[in-house]
Amino acid sequence: MATLPDLSHELRLIAAGTTPVAGVDEVGRGPLAGPVTAAAVVLDPDCIPDGLNDSKRLAPTRRRELARALAHCAEISVAHADVEEIESLNIYYAAHLAMCRAVSGLPRRARHVLIDGNRVPQRIGCPADAVVGGDALCLSIAAASIVAKVARDAIMAELALDCPGFGWEHNAGYPTPEHVAALERLGPTRHHRRTFRPVHNILYAKAAVSA
Repeated sequence: MATLPDLSHELRLIAAGTTPVAGVDEVGRGPLAGPVTAAAVVLDPDCIPDGLNDSKRLAPTRRRELARALAHCAEISVAHADVEEIESLNIYYAAHLAMCRAVSGLPRRARHVLIDGNRVPQRIGCPADAVVGGDALCLSIAAASIVAKVARDAIMAELALDCPGFGWEHNAGYPTPEHVAALERLGPTRHHRRTFRPVHNILYAKAAVSA
């Protein structure tokens, strides 16, 4: 049975007088289209919604319910790096940029942040710990994973109205067979990441044909 995330990382820092403590996570490194999105969340230890977990372990409906609950009892900031930034910086540094923006957008300045992954962004702006697998271990990171996922899914659903046929309302821009087939049939849109291999290969093939 999978273990549930807990508040031990946060409580250790709070007991040492370090508050507020924010959990940070991002979503959207793998898609072929759309932004990369990050969230920073400061939980109230006395008001934590039941069922917080790694967003990947939750059904979409449950993620949306928890995101709404968190909006009423936690300090939240959501930020993005757009397609142009992804292409100019690469996805790794664009994800770090989104995380830094999320932390800087919190209502109160974080005194410490807990970040999902094995690296701390260079310009995070305060002391920080990287927690490998943090979204499954640390409640505030799990909360951030939920908030970021719900926010990005909503963006992709809106972009699907602008660019129908790719199934972004279902696949969130990830390279599913549906998305790749539509990409080959319709060609890339302005929301596609042209440096990502499947998109780049289609552009290269079209350029070769027209040459």
